[in-house]
Amino acid sequence: MNISAADVAKLRKATGAGMMDCKNALSDAEGNFDRAIEIIREKGKLVASKRADRESSEGVVLSKASEDKSFGAVISLNSETDFVAKNANFIALADKILDNAIANKCANIEEVKALIMDGRPIGDQVLEQTGIIGEKIELSYYACIAAANVVPYIHPGNKLATLVGFSKAIEYQAGRDVAMQIAAMNPVAVDTTDVAPEIVEQELKIAKEKFRLEGKPEAMLDKIAQGALHKFFKDSTLLNQDFVKDNKTTIRQYLTGVDKDIKVTGFIRFTLNV
Repeated sequence: MNISAADVAKLRKATGAGMMDCKNALSDAEGNFDRAIEIIREKGKLVASKRADRESSEGVVLSKASEDKSFGAVISLNSETDFVAKNANFIALADKILDNAIANKCANIEEVKALIMDGRPIGDQVLEQTGIIGEKIELSYYACIAAANVVPYIHPGNKLATLVGFSKAIEYQAGRDVAMQIAAMNPVAVDTTDVAPEIVEQELKIAKEKFRLEGKPEAMLDKIAQGALHKFFKDSTLLNQDFVKDNKTTIRQYLTGVDKDIKVTGFIRFTLNV
């Protein structure tokens, strides 16, 4: 049957599929537009099942805060190749998913996947992108923060993003500086008291073994290991780290200079291992 260019263009706009895929779907559906959409979706699910064991280690990592800055989230939409990850439509899809997740204050990735966007669950739409793009597409990460003031940062290249929560409003540059600090220095916690007990235990164990191999007396290992732990806290907790823009100042001192009453309530940092 005769398939018009206008019908193909309409289907392409509705699904994002390629022109030939749209033309073939309309032909198989004998011109029925709704059936053609279903054919394209079914193809996407079939392709997705065939590529389920593929690695989707490329992609984009984005962060954003709500308009009132009280809620923010970080998301990672993955692909198989960097070529797809750099595609404007792929980045736009990730950004749209993030906008909807923030607008609905989704608490976890399951809620994001179940969220209805343009009339259909986000999880289904991501799955179908595998058929449209021809690569495994996966929504692999989502985390959020609620605070009095949430500040996002996306490192150039869209492979690393951070989000930091503050106890009160903070001037833009100061908040961004802290978000960038988290990106650059990868702290494990906000302060020493926030470090997980298992991390403290592991660091002490590593330090003791190191000094034991160096021949330090067994009776001194606990004390020496505590010194190493103190250095770990200095290097690995946000407020105690040296500020990357001024290594004579810690982040705690920097924030005190901005506003002595402001507190960091939490942060998120996510990067693709590429």
